[in-house]
Amino acid sequence: MDFIYIRSFIEVARCHSFTKAAENLGYVQSSVTTHIQKLEQEYGVILFERFGRSMRLTSAGEQLRDTFEQILALYESSKHLISRPAKGHLDIGTIESLFSYFLPPVFHQYRRVYPEINLQVHPITETQILQLIKAGEIDLGIVLDQPIQEEDIEAIKLREEELVLVASPGHRLQQAVQICAADLNGQSYIATEHTCTYRNAFEKLLGKHGVAYDVHHEFGSLEAIKQCVSYGLGIGLLPRIAVVRELAEGTLIRLPFSHPDITFYTQIVIHRKKWRDPAIRHMIELLREAAGREGEDAIPAAL
Repeated sequence: MDFIYIRSFIEVARCHSFTKAAENLGYVQSSVTTHIQKLEQEYGVILFERFGRSMRLTSAGEQLRDTFEQILALYESSKHLISRPAKGHLDIGTIESLFSYFLPPVFHQYRRVYPEINLQVHPITETQILQLIKAGEIDLGIVLDQPIQEEDIEAIKLREEELVLVASPGHRLQQAVQICAADLNGQSYIATEHTCTYRNAFEKLLGKHGVAYDVHHEFGSLEAIKQCVSYGLGIGLLPRIAVVRELAEGTLIRLPFSHPDITFYTQIVIHRKKWRDPAIRHMIELLREAAGREGEDAIPAAL
């Protein structure tokens, strides 16, 4: 049964006229007549009787009118419910550096529009995020990685995320104009966990150039890494967003090192078949806006 038939029925019952009902609904009269005939065929009863120029409901039609009015009321109520700020939860997988230094303002803005959405944020590795996206166990991921190309996953680049090599003030390479991989030979390195994508890229680069280095400390906490580096226990490779305050205060210095092999992007990852409801679309837009505000190298992408 089509809602068009029900609306035609309700309007004919209200106007007592096929012609008037058709005018009010914007149909030709024959369409309204067909709608009523379809309903009569479906229920196997006569719904209207003609008395002169007026149409009146039969007893069967009277019974159906109450039911149809309830159906339409429930339908309109359901549309109103869906159009309001949603309830439920949004599961997001991300990494510590983005969770700590990029996402909090985004989540604050999101809460203002969707106060009844429960944000479930899982600080996990990029590999785990991709696995959970593929399995449909989280709604979207926010990762820091080299360009992701997966068959079932769409990766939306937000911006190139600058990685900086930091050291304690007074480091012997501080005055260098530009340092290359070979200049890092023999350095002590304060590393992120072994699953970290940019750590792996950095160590692969050092290995390719035959650079010897020592990993004296390995932490899952960026704050711990920054503290160790500031006390001169080694150098560290971290996202710039994680060390902005320390660089400004002078507790850490930035060494002039960069290489195309460690070019990384903040990206949204989402399953290609994931239905992007208004709540998810709004989160994506907020992430794009935040990336554009915090860096001039934000990369536009289309939903």
